[in-house]
Amino acid sequence: MIRDHEVLNILLDSVRRFVRERLVPAEAQVAESDQIPEPLIEEMKAMGLFGLTIPEEYGGLGLSAEEEVLTVFELCQTSPAFRSMAGTNLGIGSQGILIDGTQEQKQTYLPKMASGEYIASFALTEPGSGSDAASLQTTAMRDGDNYIINGTKRYITNAPEASVFTLMARTDPGNRRAGGISAFIVDARSKGIALGAVDKKMGLKGSHTCDVIFEDCVVPAKNIIGGKPGLGFKTAMKTLDKGRMHIAAICVGVAQRILNDALKYAVERRQFGQPIANFQLVQAMLADSKTELYAARTMVIDVARRRDDGLEHTTEAACAKLFASEMCGRVADKAIQILGGAGYMAEYGMERFYRDVRILRIYEGTSQIQQLVIAKNMIRDFAG
Repeated sequence: MIRDHEVLNILLDSVRRFVRERLVPAEAQVAESDQIPEPLIEEMKAMGLFGLTIPEEYGGLGLSAEEEVLTVFELCQTSPAFRSMAGTNLGIGSQGILIDGTQEQKQTYLPKMASGEYIASFALTEPGSGSDAASLQTTAMRDGDNYIINGTKRYITNAPEASVFTLMARTDPGNRRAGGISAFIVDARSKGIALGAVDKKMGLKGSHTCDVIFEDCVVPAKNIIGGKPGLGFKTAMKTLDKGRMHIAAICVGVAQRILNDALKYAVERRQFGQPIANFQLVQAMLADSKTELYAARTMVIDVARRRDDGLEHTTEAACAKLFASEMCGRVADKAIQILGGAGYMAEYGMERFYRDVRILRIYEGTSQIQQLVIAKNMIRDFAG
């Protein structure tokens, strides 16, 4: 649902120019230093990129789902680390509050997330709890007007920069199922929070993850999202439909950049007296990549429109995330092949994209989890 094509086109043109003129030239620096320069982060904040999905009444741009994915297509035609800096504010860090939070919680936190003053981080995964999110062990025990939180969260994106954690913890130790889990808004400056060392990852330099350790961390009871315990897992699952759509859009944007670079190389690189783009086996790799990219883009837009129309889209979001993330990996692999030896060399940047996009098949649920979601929903729907 595009509400105003003219306004949206202005936004997309601005993002496209920002990516081309400011982010692409900084890619190598970010990969080398593992840091996004602060001036670029400030520019992203000024452009409203931290608040794309937060409603206008809370200071964001309030994009519809379709407008969001079209913007992400443009924003992600560069290193995905740049998007990752703002990504938790756009998705899993803020959406729980937006979907299920009280009005007071929304008014307190969302404006600061929209401006980028607060970096929101989503603390769900644990050392022994990943795909089986309902098995988490972190506890939150009631103590008067507060909860005392103990446990460790793992691989938490933007944790080193976080101002606020959207935290999932078990408030009912007698209920080992999803109903015993609650969602909390936790100030990252609270006593009893310690951060582990920043993780050394395969790729995505400039985007940081680490463990977050809670030891007798005191959190006010009023900070339970929605004001009611026991609904945290449902809140987390609600954010994932949107999160999977968003990750699929990232895949489309990055794959488009990769394919553009591969095509440029194929047209300019000459062998046997002509551009390698003239050779049919190279053309086959380009054509396959273009076809898969087109299919993924179409899927993502369809999911976004279903979301905007208020239609059920859990299965479709999982399909889009599964296909788009696998597609992106295949496009990156073919691009390395097209570039040949140059693709393997760091100076051309393609090997960096090859490493960066590998995480996309893991984010927001692995490809195998998406397959389970899709199949279980198919069987449920068949049974009526």
